[in-house]
Formats: sequence, C-alpha cells, structure tokens
Amino acid sequence: MKKIIFKAAIIVSLLYSNIVFALGLDNAKQQGLVGEKDNGYLGVVIVQSNTQKEMQILVDDINNKRKSVYAKLAAENGITLQQVEKLAAVKAYEKTSPGHYLWKNGQWTKK
Repeated sequence: MKKIIFKAAIIVSLLYSNIVFALGLDNAKQQGLVGEKDNGYLGVVIVQSNTQKEMQILVDDINNKRKSVYAKLAAENGITLQQVEKLAAVKAYEKTSPGHYLWKNGQWTKK
C-alpha cells in the first residue's frame, strides 16, 4: 500500500511541476529543443544560439523545482533522492509523447 501511495505522490508531483511551465515546456518539447533525461530531469537537446539561454533557463527552473519535490518525497518516504529520481525518470519516459526526445545510451533519441 505504501508503494502505491508513494508512486501516486510522485506522479501527482511531476504533473504539478510540469503544469507550472506547461506551455513553455510543451512548446520546447514539440520543437525538439528539450527532452527528458534518464536521471529524472530535463536536458537541452538542440543548442541554437537564439534559444539556448532561454531553454537553459527553462530547464534549470523546472529541474530545480523537480529536485525540491524529489527531495521532499525522499525524506517523507525514507528513501534516497536517487531512488526518487530514477522512479521519476521511468514515469517521465512513459509519459513522453511520440516524437519527443529521450536521453538513451548517452544520446538523444526520438520516442
């Protein structure tokens, strides 16, 4: 029962953190500028001089919010931050839309 509650909490937290920047993040993902990494965080996929700074700010902001949520969940559930990050990455990969980028085997690939 505790595992189910924990997983539900992570999913809700991820959804909440993404809703805050949904328009910017969704747009960036659709354009192939950012993607989900296997560590539970976002990464910049395509570096373009005109969008690099903006995308890095977006990625950093969302990643900081995710890390805060992950740390809280880890503390509440008596597990490590790395365990939460790994579970979050699995869920993010599952939720990623076709055509969006995922970090796999050291490189960006389209789902």
